[in-house]
Amino acid sequence: MLNKLIFANLTHRPVRTLLSVLAIAVEVTMILTLVGVSHGTLDSTAARARGVGADIVMRPPNSTVMSSLSSAPISDKYVGWMMQQPHVVLATGTAIQSLTFPDSITGLDFAAFNKMSGGFTYLAGGDPAGDDDITVDRYYAQQKHLHVGDTLRLVNHDWKVAGIFEGGKLARICVKLSTLQALMGSPGHVTVIYGKLDDPRLADQVVNDLKAKLPGYPILTMEELTSMYSISNVGMLKDFIGVVIAIAVIVGFIVVFMAMYTAVLERTREIGIIKAVGGGSGLVLGLLLRETLLLAVFGTLLGIAMTYGTQWLMQHAVPASLVQETVYWWWLYAGAIAIVGSMLGVIVPGVKAVKQDVTEALSYE
Repeated sequence: MLNKLIFANLTHRPVRTLLSVLAIAVEVTMILTLVGVSHGTLDSTAARARGVGADIVMRPPNSTVMSSLSSAPISDKYVGWMMQQPHVVLATGTAIQSLTFPDSITGLDFAAFNKMSGGFTYLAGGDPAGDDDITVDRYYAQQKHLHVGDTLRLVNHDWKVAGIFEGGKLARICVKLSTLQALMGSPGHVTVIYGKLDDPRLADQVVNDLKAKLPGYPILTMEELTSMYSISNVGMLKDFIGVVIAIAVIVGFIVVFMAMYTAVLERTREIGIIKAVGGGSGLVLGLLLRETLLLAVFGTLLGIAMTYGTQWLMQHAVPASLVQETVYWWWLYAGAIAIVGSMLGVIVPGVKAVKQDVTEALSYE
């Protein structure tokens, strides 16, 4: 009987109920989308790094894993130097020039890169043949509507699209190393050096030896590098997610507060009747809490469903810019956040309902 009354109260004002559920759903979608994009972007970056096939990585002095690289401060003589180190069988350097966030263009020695990684898997075309040729992955080509033979202008230079490759290796946009070095004004210099070992199990040992010989240069194993691509290592991103969650809780609180406060005002006479026939304050408060819980649960389920819509939208609208993953364990967190925010929103209306005088409530029109 009590459950029927709860559902009747929610369906009595369908527009208000729908708007409340939708607001909570937007709150959940906002949280899950941000978390999904954060995880997806970092995981895709780590996957592209692993796709190089290297075992060790040498980065510029004073750089961090999460810092943006847009210069070539390392002399390419260190590529040959690394090749001479014990257990290193192959080394290659890359130059990186940042474009409009989050894009960057990467210069490669394609012969060495192909030997290390196995080369790109081309869907159309192939490696650059001329100095003005460029290759892009299928996500960038999809987003920019590019085809082999098209002209693309980047860093004040016109490029001819020579190939479109399957994503997952190093970068989305690649050109010849020598060409990009000249455009950057850094001939004979690279941004990052990758090394491949005869035995990957010796990576830690080799890294320690290289650090001793070349202090001041961050040298990492590939496993160490990719493990750092996590939200816990990106302070600003972690803080930003916290801010968004706080805003989402406030939104949920306000929406539920307004919905339930209005509901209490509209049902003043009904609450008076419940109290008149022996219903206690606990029963009245229980009704409001159960209604709020139902709104939060329905809103959470709708919000989870809506994240698949945002995921589809990103895959088709900006596949090269944003990558959204489905982070299943965050469903519980987002649901708990929505429920807590909603329950906070019903406190004041609930107290008002409990304190209503029976005589005044029955005379209310």
